[in-house]
Amino acid sequence: MAISPRRLTVALLAVGLATFTQLYAIQGALPQLARELGASPSEAALTVSLATAGLAVSVIPWAFAADRFGKLAMMRAAAIGSVVLSAAVVVAPSTEALLAIRFLGGAALGAVPALSVAVAYERLSGRAAATVAAAYIAGTSVGGAAGRLVVGPLAPLLGWRWAVLVVVALGAVAILVFLLAVRGRGAGPSAPSGSRRSRMAEALRGRGLRPLYLQSFLLVGVQVGVYNYLAFRLEAPPYALAPAVASLIFLAYAAGTAGSRASSWIAGRLGARTTMVAGHATMLVGLALLALPPLPAVVAGLVVATLGFFVAHATAASQVGARASAASRAQAGALYTIAFYVGSAVFGWVLGLPFEAGGWLALTACAMGMVLVSLAVALAAAWSARRGGAPEPAASAR
Repeated sequence: MAISPRRLTVALLAVGLATFTQLYAIQGALPQLARELGASPSEAALTVSLATAGLAVSVIPWAFAADRFGKLAMMRAAAIGSVVLSAAVVVAPSTEALLAIRFLGGAALGAVPALSVAVAYERLSGRAAATVAAAYIAGTSVGGAAGRLVVGPLAPLLGWRWAVLVVVALGAVAILVFLLAVRGRGAGPSAPSGSRRSRMAEALRGRGLRPLYLQSFLLVGVQVGVYNYLAFRLEAPPYALAPAVASLIFLAYAAGTAGSRASSWIAGRLGARTTMVAGHATMLVGLALLALPPLPAVVAGLVVATLGFFVAHATAASQVGARASAASRAQAGALYTIAFYVGSAVFGWVLGLPFEAGGWLALTACAMGMVLVSLAVALAAAWSARRGGAPEPAASAR
């Protein structure tokens, strides 16, 4: 039977929550993990970066498999496999094994972000599709916060491995909700026109898509880098916060949930291009506040930067689905996902280098530079579209 918009909203919200719960939960215990492994902050961050790298390299295979077996079928398989691999982290016998399992777990999750927005636009259209896509993004922000907030306080009490196991159990519950919501047969495998190569080329050349890929690459790098290293800053003097208290920074992800849900409303009134620019500007304000010494300013800056990131990200993800053709939508979603997770993997580690060399101000300077480059890309793309007389895709008016 067909899946109703309400069931699809619940399904993508749940699977988005489950994906990010499992992917980023370990970030809440990076300082404890670094101490246990005798690693530097940037080395400990590899447990996050390798998982996102695994996800990035898997999305194209998942996208092509979806053409053959169906998008929801591949998402089901990925969701189930991810639970098994996430649980295996708990029994990893060595650092090398831990990193390998994290890479494989990320690869298993690749189908979810690669296909979720494509599923929304395949089964719905216009406002309904954009709303469902925004629900998925909201689920990712809730999952990102929930996993970190569970692991952060529990890791000092139980050890980070048992804390991660609790998160795996929560993710399994969310995946069960997803499986129940999509239990109907729905549509089978799609039969898009053109060869795989031509559809990938179309996704690369599609009007207005490449700027979205680049913005995704840069902005998520800033977001993940900030969250990777802020706990190290807060646990050191002059703040010297306890690990459980420092982990409360992940409550700022609530602003991401609000931002992703509000993005469709904002874009419906201001347009997607203006909403993207507003998201960038908000991130810059947040990063400037984060650079200030007072703890209230740091907290406020994190909330503002997170809000701006999710406004920009939710708008960009929705625009990828709206701008890509029906035949290349899965491939466009895959390319956006690759850019997103390569940015997470690369800058989630790289931003640790200026942090270790020059402290938080050095990291902030690099992060603001990345946001400014992304903003320049967004403005150039908007100017080019206006010059060419291209209207915004209808799906952005939601």
